Amino acid sequence: MAAAMAVLGSSILALLLAGYLAQQYLPPPKPKVIGVDLGTTYCSVGVFQPGTGKVEVIADQAGRKTLPSVVSFTDREILVGYGAQEVGDANPLNTVYDAKRFIGKRFTPEQLSDESSRYQFKVLYHKGDAQFSVSMNESFRVTPEFVGSRLLLELKKMAEDYLGMPVSKAVISVPADFDERQRNHTVKAAQLAGLDILRVINEPTAAAMAYGLHKVDVFNVLVVDLGGGTLDVSLLNKQGGMFLTRAMAGNNQLGGQDFNQRLLKYLYNRIYQRFGTLPSNKRDIHHLRQAVEAAKLNLTLSDTALIKVPISLPDPRQPAEVPTDDKGGQADGGIQVLLEETVSRDLFEELNRDLFEKILEPVREVLSRGHLDRYEVDEIVLVGGSTRIPRIRQVIREFFGKEPNTSVDPDLAVVIGVAIQAGIVGGSWPLQVSALEIPNRHLRKTNFN
Repeated sequence: MAAAMAVLGSSILALLLAGYLAQQYLPPPKPKVIGVDLGTTYCSVGVFQPGTGKVEVIADQAGRKTLPSVVSFTDREILVGYGAQEVGDANPLNTVYDAKRFIGKRFTPEQLSDESSRYQFKVLYHKGDAQFSVSMNESFRVTPEFVGSRLLLELKKMAEDYLGMPVSKAVISVPADFDERQRNHTVKAAQLAGLDILRVINEPTAAAMAYGLHKVDVFNVLVVDLGGGTLDVSLLNKQGGMFLTRAMAGNNQLGGQDFNQRLLKYLYNRIYQRFGTLPSNKRDIHHLRQAVEAAKLNLTLSDTALIKVPISLPDPRQPAEVPTDDKGGQADGGIQVLLEETVSRDLFEELNRDLFEKILEPVREVLSRGHLDRYEVDEIVLVGGSTRIPRIRQVIREFFGKEPNTSVDPDLAVVIGVAIQAGIVGGSWPLQVSALEIPNRHLRKTNFN
């Protein structure tokens, strides 16, 4: 008996040693499950690397780790991401963005009319759902799930190119306030793209995991998610490895696009003051928007940014008729000018002062609903590219009297957390502490508009 036990013990020891040596010296297996952040403005995909325990956010061929959540329908093809963004100003009626705002959401005709009034593409009512009317060779309707599936197909292809093998399983994130129907329709979009969704995780929980908060001793976590078009603030309570969303508030009409618009309006005023007319060529307007976005990004690092864009302006002495191209924009001609404008960070902050202060409205609301004093928040997590803006970080820091956590790229925080969860679901080693979400089905999000 003793001999048998000795043999068994030796066998177990040999097995453990073989496993250790395999982990140390054999190439790690490829990730089996991808993590997907299907964002309102940008989306991304990542994988948890077995063996190293690191997350790799997958880049496209140009090295970009985020994909614009834009799909454009043309006579010849369906463009996705940056390609769709490029033709957006020239093809506005058939370029759909913000589809996530509509996915799985129920509307009355009046609600949908109000929601769709700020978009150039047509949003149609269909038995309580939203559909988009687009035209290629002929007009037809597409659903928000279809638009989402085209983005997910592109992310899936990026992952397959990176891994060198087919991908079929994923974990996906959704806003914490998504109801069961919205979650199901998000899963349906993934299924249309050939993805089997193993788990749906809330975006604030994913962000907390990206910051490693599932492995440290914290209790009250505030997640401020400010992207291109929406602001979401969530108060999480962490107990052991479980996260409970205690309160939510936000503004679905506040984000980086609004900050851009203020600067663009300022440039229009400067152009009119100098030349007595405004650009109407869609190509020039597109270039102006690109320059504004670049200036905003530069001002996060520098005190000034130079905007330098050649534009064509209609002759103010001949306003009666403006020649147009076949897409409805002003044709080449008129006055050719070079717009050069130096924009300071102080000017940008002054143009957006009231919008930056609006960020605190949902913050105060979640603290009130969570019966929590601002000084009782253990960790403030920033998510979304717009939280890079220095003035926004300053507003949050001054309100809480402490530094927000900025150790993770805010554009990639959600996808990093989702990829960690994908690694856990896929059984990748080294094993991570899993974060469980406690469903709070009675929770409602307060919206400030």
